[in-house]
Amino acid sequence: MAGQAQSRMNDTELIREAQRGNHAAFEELVRQYDGAVLRLAYHLTRSEQDAQDIYQEAFLKAYRNIGNFRFECSFYTWIYRIATNLCLDLLRKRQVRKEDSGITTDSEGGTYDLLDQVADQRPGASPERDLMRRELAANIAKALQKLTPRERMVFEMKHYQGLKLRTIGEILNTTEETAKNTLFRGTQKLRAALKSVKG
Repeated sequence: MAGQAQSRMNDTELIREAQRGNHAAFEELVRQYDGAVLRLAYHLTRSEQDAQDIYQEAFLKAYRNIGNFRFECSFYTWIYRIATNLCLDLLRKRQVRKEDSGITTDSEGGTYDLLDQVADQRPGASPERDLMRRELAANIAKALQKLTPRERMVFEMKHYQGLKLRTIGEILNTTEETAKNTLFRGTQKLRAALKSVKG
C-alpha cells in the first residue's frame, strides 16, 4: 500500500508540474500509464492500428486538458476514462458501418475470417480441436457483437482487463451499481446468443 500511496503522491506532483507547463512531468505520466492504456485500447477494439490511434489521441487529449484536471479521481482513472470514451465512439461508428476487420469476401461472394487461414503450428495441434477452438472464438465474437458498445465495454473491462466494477463505474463516469447492471444485461445477452448458436 505504501508504494501505491507513493505512486499517487508522485502522480499528484507530476500533474501539478504538468499544469505549470513542465513537459517532462507530463512525459513521465505518459511513461507510467502508456502500456496500460495501449492494452485497454487493444482489448476493446481488437485492432492494433485502432489501439495505437486511440492511445495517441487519449494522451493528446489528456495533454490538452491537464489544466482542467481537478484531482477528484486518480490520473489512472482519468486517462482510462478518456481512452474508454474514445473506444466507445469508435465501436459505435463501427457498429453503424458493420465493419469487421478480419472478415473478407472470396471470389464466389462467400465470407471467411482471415485468422482462420492461419495454421496452428504447435506440436500436437489437432485439426479437430483447432476447428472447435476457432468455432467457439467465432461464436463468442458474434455474440459480443449483439451487445451494445457500453455492455461490451463493461464485459471486456471486467473479464479481459480484470477491473473491479467500482473502477469500471468511475472510468465510465457512472456508479458501481450501473456498471454491475450493465454487466448483468450483457452477460444475459451473451448467454442467450451463445445458446442460440449451439441450439
